Amino acid sequence: MKHTQSSESEKIALEHEAARLFMRWYEHKTGEIIRHIWHNRPRKPDVSCFLNGERLDLEIAHVYGSEKEAMKILGRELDEKTRQELKELDQYTDAHQRLLKSLNRILANKSVKRYKTHRVWLVLRNAHPAWTAEEIQSLQHHIDVPDQHPFEQIWIVGDMQGESGIVQLFP
Repeated sequence: MKHTQSSESEKIALEHEAARLFMRWYEHKTGEIIRHIWHNRPRKPDVSCFLNGERLDLEIAHVYGSEKEAMKILGRELDEKTRQELKELDQYTDAHQRLLKSLNRILANKSVKRYKTHRVWLVLRNAHPAWTAEEIQSLQHHIDVPDQHPFEQIWIVGDMQGESGIVQLFP
């Protein structure tokens, strides 16, 4: 029970950190005021905030390059589905291919989810140290955003610390 509690609190902390980094860059990039974060229960997106005074929900996901990398960053074991998906990335030795496969996998998985909210954005945070917002932007025409998904906008924070900026993937 204690491990479950600590991994859940770690997950929440990672989601809040990703949301804060995104919000800081979004406000800097657009000049729109985006404030306050609170965590939601299942069936709602991970966190909520206010964008120009109106509620906005954010679904948060992290992009990893490998199983080993994810376990190192998270400091714990992964569930079997995540482990299998990340093991499949190991066959791609080219960093660009791994990035594209990882991004496209997450976009496909998130596109079929449904949320109890009127307005939700997907915010991804890149956790692979070799990838940055600049590289993601250069590969953007190869990123496969599914035609059908529940997101008003899709963004990616270019690195774990948020130093390289954000990239809008949709619209």
